[in-house]
Amino acid sequence: SLCRVYKKTSGNESIALYLGKRDFVDHVESVDIVDGVIKVDPAELEGRKVWVYLACAFRYGSDDLDVIGLSFRKDIWVKRIQIYPVVGTRPANTPMQEALLKKCGDQGHPFTFTIDTNLPCSVGLQPAPEDAGKSCGVDYEVKAYIAKEADDPDEKISKKDTCRLIIRKIQFAPGKVGAGPKADISKNFMMSDKPVHLEASIEKELYFHGDPIPVNVKINNETTKVVKKIKITVEQTTEVLLYQSDKYSKTVLTEEFAEEIKGESTLEKTFTVIPLLSNNKEKRGLAVDGRLKDEDTNLASTTIIRPGMDKGMQGIMVSYKIKVNLLVSSGGLLGGLTAHCRAIHPPPSPHGSA
Repeated sequence: SLCRVYKKTSGNESIALYLGKRDFVDHVESVDIVDGVIKVDPAELEGRKVWVYLACAFRYGSDDLDVIGLSFRKDIWVKRIQIYPVVGTRPANTPMQEALLKKCGDQGHPFTFTIDTNLPCSVGLQPAPEDAGKSCGVDYEVKAYIAKEADDPDEKISKKDTCRLIIRKIQFAPGKVGAGPKADISKNFMMSDKPVHLEASIEKELYFHGDPIPVNVKINNETTKVVKKIKITVEQTTEVLLYQSDKYSKTVLTEEFAEEIKGESTLEKTFTVIPLLSNNKEKRGLAVDGRLKDEDTNLASTTIIRPGMDKGMQGIMVSYKIKVNLLVSSGGLLGGLTAHCRAIHPPPSPHGSA
């Protein structure tokens, strides 16, 4: 039995789209199949056919901005299947489809899509509070529609002849996690022949969303100056690849820790930080994992590029780095260091829940 069914019906009620889930997991080597059912009432088709497509698209503007025929949406990848009349053979029904067919009755027609492993995960750029419409980002859409041909640019398809649901392709943590990065730096002050040594490290390269990140800091202050504070910053770097090459960074966390390291002394301590989207709701352009309507989400997962993947197909690439800086008694900022880290969803439980 299904806990929840996602259903969308066309305006003329001739077709209805059924899905048992809207999150589909990228397991690195493969992606969950997209399995659903279309209910078709042939009475009003007037000789036309019913099609379903799955599209991965990059959206860089709201639909209401479309002017003089310009589209603010670029399809990265599209697959289509003719649903009615039935042609060819269909793969065996999945348990999900069998459950959905019980709700559709004799008018139900199953469909199955396989998502290529080199396609991007769902990601969006957070709009400002005053922004309206759909935000810039990569999304996946399942759409059923009534038409004479699958994709004839001269055939106008009415909105009442379509029904659609946005789904998400989400990345979970790979099985193996590498060791965390370490960085060190030595800085000299003017009028001082001895330096301050700073070393920072994190235990592993990958952290799950919402997890605390322990940052290990070692300081050897060989000068006569006093280090007053340790400042830790987490930055998200977003690279938008499709419509233009645009790369920028946004701070998602800044914390200062009052730690006095006097001249000719040392400190070795671990400081814990937790970057969260809930503390960054107002930041326009921040990358977040794809949203379904207004459901809450999290900071975007780090983009995983596998060998042979085309970076240009990713639409938006996301990475993170941690910066550690020292603030000195004279008000100066002692140049710090940077370590790259990755944020991602934890692997699903053995029972399949995310």
